[in-house]
Amino acid sequence: MAESTTDTAAAPGAQQATIVLAGATGDLGGRIAKHLLLRGANVRALVRAGSAAPAVVALREQGAAIIEVDFNNEAELTKACAGATCVVSALSGLREVIVETQTRLLQAAVAAGVPRFIPSDYCIDYTKLAIGSNRNLDLRREFAERLDKAPIRATSILNGMFTDLLTGQAPVILFNFKRVVYWGNADQPLDFTTTEDTAAFTAAAALDATTPRFLRVAGEVATIRGLQAVAGAVSGEPFRLFRVGGLGAFGTVIKVTKALMPTTDDVFPPWQGMQYLHNMFTGQPKLEPLDNARYPDIRWTPVREVLASREQVLA
Repeated sequence: MAESTTDTAAAPGAQQATIVLAGATGDLGGRIAKHLLLRGANVRALVRAGSAAPAVVALREQGAAIIEVDFNNEAELTKACAGATCVVSALSGLREVIVETQTRLLQAAVAAGVPRFIPSDYCIDYTKLAIGSNRNLDLRREFAERLDKAPIRATSILNGMFTDLLTGQAPVILFNFKRVVYWGNADQPLDFTTTEDTAAFTAAAALDATTPRFLRVAGEVATIRGLQAVAGAVSGEPFRLFRVGGLGAFGTVIKVTKALMPTTDDVFPPWQGMQYLHNMFTGQPKLEPLDNARYPDIRWTPVREVLASREQVLA
């Protein structure tokens, strides 16, 4: 995957900015930390006490300050947030994490006098969706309600689907069968942004004191037909469209799949990914207007480059 091209010079005021980052040991969080450090920020990475994950070592080697905390202890979190200019969350999980842990982090940020908070959203525009249409996005909406009541400035980053998922995890482009699978309308515009670009934009936003409540970005807006054309061009072989059915039928399949699967703590069970695609195919959570031009130093990675990188790996 091609990475964002960012100016490694520190942003104005970044040398004095201290960013508290929760979830820094995850894929997205680690990338956010990297881009914050490239921009000259002081990064405090919050990790669970006793964590010896390789990601912690990598963060320390890059220059981040590792702060061990008990995420259930608001006093420890408040101490870790003292003097910070922004708290950024890249936490991943279900209700205990997205709602409860983030709430404790929010309360700590407020108690410490931190002026800004960026929650762990990084998704399609859930504000346009009906409650109950997506479990994971409902959790983000629930936390957003608490966030909007807190005496702190908040900014959510909305980026559509991570483009990286198109290389295999999202069942849309089936490379082995040379098919592009979809439900509904093949001409519905869809938003895609790489994990790397999302991290670069989030880092820039964390150091920008003027951000609004929501920032919406899409590395590329593509239709199913557009994905078909790109996949064919990159592979050198024609891909065909496979319309499984309408959105009503897709909704029924999701309900049946969910009913047949045992209850687990899996954050992304198959039916959750199906819900996300269903939401996108409806067009309701389409991101607009886009804020791509807000930070001119960020180069947005097109779908073609992501798919081409997959072909290079397999070659």
